[in-house]
Amino acid sequence: MKVQKLLTTASVGALMMGLSTASFADNWRYAHEEYEGDVQDVFAVAFKEHVEANSDHSVQIYRFGELGESDDIMEQTQNGILQFVNQSPGFTGSLIPEAQIFFIPYLMPTEMEEVLEFFDESKAINEMFPKLYAEQGLELLQMYPEGEMVVTADEPIRTPEGFDNKKIRVMTNPLLAETYNAFGATPTPLPWGEVYGALQTGQIDGQENPIFWIESGGLYEVSPNLIFTRHGWFTTAMMANQDFYEGLSEEDQTLVQNATDAAYETTIEHIKGLADESLAKIQEASDDVTVTRLTEEEIAAFKERAPQVEEAFVEMTGESGKELLEQFQADLEAVTEE
Repeated sequence: MKVQKLLTTASVGALMMGLSTASFADNWRYAHEEYEGDVQDVFAVAFKEHVEANSDHSVQIYRFGELGESDDIMEQTQNGILQFVNQSPGFTGSLIPEAQIFFIPYLMPTEMEEVLEFFDESKAINEMFPKLYAEQGLELLQMYPEGEMVVTADEPIRTPEGFDNKKIRVMTNPLLAETYNAFGATPTPLPWGEVYGALQTGQIDGQENPIFWIESGGLYEVSPNLIFTRHGWFTTAMMANQDFYEGLSEEDQTLVQNATDAAYETTIEHIKGLADESLAKIQEASDDVTVTRLTEEEIAAFKERAPQVEEAFVEMTGESGKELLEQFQADLEAVTEE
């Protein structure tokens, strides 16, 4: 397993003390939630390369653990310590409850082409979400998918009953907890840095993540049964501190938008075929791994439990969440019926 060294609050403060106002103007700081070479890192590196190739600015990338965990880097972005951050709605949901919509099971398309078209065409994502992020001092620059969610567990599971008494790790996200309650499991919130050890010691029985992250984080070593439930895609968002962004010149705002577009194109090419490659690496590395792909009949048993999660989402988010869900469903219908 990869080991990360987290910076203390004092070390972050010391880091900031050495930065002048001039250095802020020329050196942009960008943190994300993943390891070197993972999807968010591919996006960040492509963004950095475009900015540095087309301006005098430089971009410093901070990967998982270098400035703390996901909540830490969001706080640093809101406080202006970081100019850019990549954070999944799983964590942003505590700040923007509507962002939890991505954790309603079986709401997203399952085929990659439809998923990508949805992200490109969705009014909910491209028009409604930016306003919600702006209310929190964040300029939403790009939402994008990383990969299909895969559950790992201490044994193969094919039915909701198989989740009975299973402690499944979830992010600190009420709706994700509601999803696993609906599936019959016991949702167990844990910071990412504690997941490997908790699986290893039996504190939890399973977790969910895209397959590349299961491979990258070595989770298959301690949770070897992979279950493809087809219940959703892991989504993430790249954003900027809004005061910083609005303070940029028109030329630099265009630079940031163009760099974001270039990074998105690079990342989408990267994720095509990534799941198969990651699964192959896992199977080559371990003989203990099992792969369970649910049949349509088995998936139907899980889908029957999805409406209660939608109801919980609307209860949590009120009228704004209801409007977002309706638009989300309309956007999905437009994509899947073409």
